[in-house]
Amino acid sequence: MYHFFVSPTDISGHDIYIRGADHNHIKNVLRMKKGETLSVSDGVSENEYRCHIEGFEEDAVHLRLDFIKEADTELPVEICLLQGLPKADKMEFIIQKAVELGIDEVIPVATGRSIVKLDEKKAEAKVRRWQGIAEAAAKQSMRNKIPGIGKVMNFKEALEYTRDMDVKLIPYELAEDFDRTREVIGGIGKGKRVALFIGPEGGFEEEEVTCAEAEGFIPITLGKRILRTETAAMVVLSWLLYILEQ
Repeated sequence: MYHFFVSPTDISGHDIYIRGADHNHIKNVLRMKKGETLSVSDGVSENEYRCHIEGFEEDAVHLRLDFIKEADTELPVEICLLQGLPKADKMEFIIQKAVELGIDEVIPVATGRSIVKLDEKKAEAKVRRWQGIAEAAAKQSMRNKIPGIGKVMNFKEALEYTRDMDVKLIPYELAEDFDRTREVIGGIGKGKRVALFIGPEGGFEEEEVTCAEAEGFIPITLGKRILRTETAAMVVLSWLLYILEQ
């Protein structure tokens, strides 16, 4: 079943309207017809609206509500992924998979070892593209919210941004003691706000880890092997999903 997002203002009783690019996609790309079923979320409530197509208007797909299903697709914690800027199109892959695994927000971070350098104009264009990828992944995975992609921050800004979060994790190749990592991950309770800081290719500088620790980040190990930057976040998110989604 196809899944889309609508504004709460486009829901009026049993009538729901899909506008913008999704209107064109449904009508001209998917070529859906009157009577076909789909689901929508408003990005605010935890409801999933199961609908059928009532008809096509000039600027909207008119849906008729069949029933409301209480969605259970979101993790019981809020997770903010701070991702050191990687090379090439790795960020697109990271965002797509992180959204599928339940992330709430991604903050791109320019760290000391980030090879990619973005000026303000390029950064804004990248964030817009990344936000589109997050929306597409949210639709595909039947999320009831679209995770946000924040502006590109420097290392200091990223630490400040996470100051009030409950649990802060920073995988680090020099961290040891897997039992400690299990204890920290296993102790994250429902309702917590979690910050996960992943370094770029080459990892973090030692001084960065020291600064992060001073701001409450806990260095954790991901095992005996060195993981690529696009793998590291997926490992931690998978652990959290396994522990919390019971």
